[in-house]
Amino acid sequence: MKNLKVLSVLLCVLIYSCSSSKDQDKSSAAFSKDTALPFPGHLVTLTDSWVKEREQLNTAYLRSLDSDRLLHNFRENAGLPTNTKPLDGWEAPWIGLKGHFTGHYLSAASFLVARYGDSDFLERINYMVDELYKCQMVFGNGYLSAFPERDFDVLESQFGGVWAPYYTYNKIMQGLLDAYIFAGNQKALDMVKQMAAYVKMRMSKLDEETIEKVLYSAGANPMNEAGAMNEVLYKLYAVTNDSAHLELAQLFDRDWFLKPMANNENILSGLHSNTHIVLVNGFAEAYPINNNEKYRNAVINFWDMLINYHVYANGSSSGPRPNVITPTSLSAEHWGVPGMLSNTMTKEIAETCVSHNTQKISKSLFSWTADPKYADAYMNTFYNSIMALQSARSGKCVYHLPLGSPRQKQFLEENDFHCCNGSSIEAFAQLNSGIYFHHDSILWINMYIPSKLNWAELDVEIEQTGDFPHSTLVEFNVSTSKERELDLRFFIPSWAHNVTVSVNDEIQNINTKPESFLSLNQRWNDQDKISLSFEYDFHLKTMPDDENVIALFYGPVLLAFKSGNELILKGDHESILANLVSENDLFYLNNNGSTYTLKPLFEIEDEVYGVYATIRSF
Repeated sequence: MKNLKVLSVLLCVLIYSCSSSKDQDKSSAAFSKDTALPFPGHLVTLTDSWVKEREQLNTAYLRSLDSDRLLHNFRENAGLPTNTKPLDGWEAPWIGLKGHFTGHYLSAASFLVARYGDSDFLERINYMVDELYKCQMVFGNGYLSAFPERDFDVLESQFGGVWAPYYTYNKIMQGLLDAYIFAGNQKALDMVKQMAAYVKMRMSKLDEETIEKVLYSAGANPMNEAGAMNEVLYKLYAVTNDSAHLELAQLFDRDWFLKPMANNENILSGLHSNTHIVLVNGFAEAYPINNNEKYRNAVINFWDMLINYHVYANGSSSGPRPNVITPTSLSAEHWGVPGMLSNTMTKEIAETCVSHNTQKISKSLFSWTADPKYADAYMNTFYNSIMALQSARSGKCVYHLPLGSPRQKQFLEENDFHCCNGSSIEAFAQLNSGIYFHHDSILWINMYIPSKLNWAELDVEIEQTGDFPHSTLVEFNVSTSKERELDLRFFIPSWAHNVTVSVNDEIQNINTKPESFLSLNQRWNDQDKISLSFEYDFHLKTMPDDENVIALFYGPVLLAFKSGNELILKGDHESILANLVSENDLFYLNNNGSTYTLKPLFEIEDEVYGVYATIRSF
């Protein structure tokens, strides 16, 4: 019976994925001819590798969670019997955000059902949806949450005073929507529709001035943080084609933020990072629907502002606020003055939620444009932020990823249930995302992660092997029932100045260019093999406002010093790079009479470390 249920779900997912691809193809006319469509998750499977091991740690954590404990606050809020122990941390009964992690859990579990047909997670999802439905029915007006309805009353009258009810409501809506899209639960879709109707009912009673105050979130640590309400509502509209959902999504696109982004005005300084980066993900969902250039421009301009003026060497961002109002804003969670990063190196920079959402924007922009600069940013953030924020031993994640010196990763406990616990379980349930994209017979390979792509539409399977980035060699094997003409485009990252390319063990006379795509456009046969061998070198990135504050890389890998001292080096860029060596999976720097040991930031566990170092030329 379990197998039949899983089979039916996979069939549902396949049908949805095919229809989604058709919808994407319809909208592709609004983009360039090189629009690069991501593959549905169930067509890309991770194979044995260190990346797969990270996914498995996350999956084991998800299995350890008790469904009834995740449901406790919802039942309590609805006045239904519950005999389980409440969760701790940000899911404790007295915390305003209670219920948010349950939404994250439903999303992450649904991704795994779609990809692996996991019957255990399918049963959990179906059980939780049924129980949440009982809670929703108690209220009788579409409302569903673990916090009381009066929190919305307070928000609408005081424009604060409660902890981000729309943020939490959004997570629950998104979890249920994912349970429908990826796990085939029809009841979950009906519940999301009712939740949207509840929001519409509330908003219809407010005048525009009041709505603006409810959703104006320019202050420090805004208690009225609305989360990604626009994003989930655009996704809901893409499923239902109900104009009410489109109108409601647009209501959460506030002009005070959207217009400056569309006009390329950098107003990010002082804004709470994760409050606003998720709005941009909503704009990215909107553009394929409305074809409005304002939305496209807003996403592109925001990404440019972020990458050029606000991110650290590993592609992450957030830190102290220029005008400190709250204790948190003294050290964390905000964007600062554009291009001024060297004085922001607190112990609480680079929030995990922000890194995850940055990845999503880069993926969207690559899908629209096939521009290699977005693939480059995605790869950097993947290895040096996402993989670096999780412990390879325990699977625990960090809230912040400090990059100064000396620093130490502070891994969250499994029962903290902070926002970053939630973002991380989704991120590590989607490590197969962003590897392959396609359009007609073009295949972009953006990430070098051992995996299998089942390109069912063309009856082609691509198997990727290797141990990138630990190893410089990656290989691809083509399986097909007959000869196929394909344009295989392999990403050449910005650091890759020399790449050796072989086809069926014959070295090709090809010159590659950093931050570009190598196109192998030809007829391919079954068992054809392609290999790429990258030449790594040491290079560095400087702070935008101080060229003497540097971070060191080896190929794609950001290196961390194993040191408990402030990192102050002597010399200049050239002499420091010249004195770096690689030996037995570690790296060594001889400088000013000392020998420093370095290792990839994504391998740092409990050690005291430093990333950015300051050069003194004396």
